[in-house]
Amino acid sequence: MFHVASVATVAETRWERARAYERAEGQGGYGAHFARLMADGVDVQGEARLADVLAPRGAGILDAGSGMGRVGAALVARGHRVVGVDFDPEILDQSRRTFPELPLVDSRLDELTSAKLTAAGLPTAYDVIVCVGNVMILLAPDTERTVLGNLAALLTPGGRLLVGFALSGAPSGFSRSYPLEEFVADYEASGLEKVHRFATYDLEPFTDDSTYVVHVLRRAE
Repeated sequence: MFHVASVATVAETRWERARAYERAEGQGGYGAHFARLMADGVDVQGEARLADVLAPRGAGILDAGSGMGRVGAALVARGHRVVGVDFDPEILDQSRRTFPELPLVDSRLDELTSAKLTAAGLPTAYDVIVCVGNVMILLAPDTERTVLGNLAALLTPGGRLLVGFALSGAPSGFSRSYPLEEFVADYEASGLEKVHRFATYDLEPFTDDSTYVVHVLRRAE
């Protein structure tokens, strides 16, 4: 059985702290960074390609922490039924302007439930859930198991969760260090089990020297 933990109070996420700093410093931050990369023709679809491989054709996919929508939109273009989830008003606005074909839900991941999706008129079960781009290390403190449990509860039978984050050298000074053994303990406590582990989205093997980790998880049987 998967476990959905509860959070007594709504704590500020590390993402919010980083965004507040960027605004104070007059920096464009995440959205502007990826907009520049895309304008320059840089490949920003590595995560989407792997998610596409994991998914059946025309799959229901949830992009958890969808940001400006680059991954979700790439999966829509591949014929999938995708829903993005984020809660930053500026980033949601950028996503709607840049990728209007991507449906969005305004929610923190530690508050994402089937009831909230139902209220938005959207599916409550997904073949693949994508949680990439360092989302896991920018959550509010001590909400990792809540988020993993919430996502596990939204998987279809046999569905898979694609998670990737930096183990070291993360771009934001506000992100946490998330050791592999702690993440393993968290996903196992949330009712998930490992299907695959890699160092990159193009499936480089994970080693003790890897600075990034990519997991494919499923609900434990």
